[in-house]
Amino acid sequence: MANLNPYLTFVGTCEEAFNYYKSIFGGDFASLNRFGEMPPQEGITLTEEHKNLIMHVSLPIDGDTILMGSDAGGDWVPKTIVGNNISLMVNTDSREQADRFFSQLSLGGEIIMPLENTFWGSYFGQCTDRFGIGWMISFEEPVAE
Repeated sequence: MANLNPYLTFVGTCEEAFNYYKSIFGGDFASLNRFGEMPPQEGITLTEEHKNLIMHVSLPIDGDTILMGSDAGGDWVPKTIVGNNISLMVNTDSREQADRFFSQLSLGGEIIMPLENTFWGSYFGQCTDRFGIGWMISFEEPVAE
């Protein structure tokens, strides 16, 4: 079954905010990656300041809920303002489920990032539905043991 988690976007204060949330909820970050870790991409130039900002962080709250977030990207993403800085992240059970959710949620809305294999290992896409709600759809292949 797919699960749903809040995804918060900040304008340069993600690390401060998540350290604050961590002090409240406890635990450790499951992941913390900075924009400077991205491989070079055509059309994207990062300033030294931007390289240190948070590209993705996740803080498990309990066995079912993970609070996730990032700082706003550069000029290649829509401008972040209070009101569009919260998205819903759906982690799916399969690529097929990811494709189905994404195609239905993006219908009549806007595709921000098409579903594709990413450098961080997820099959991931981002869209805004026809009601203005931001969605992030992700599938991660199970790791063979």
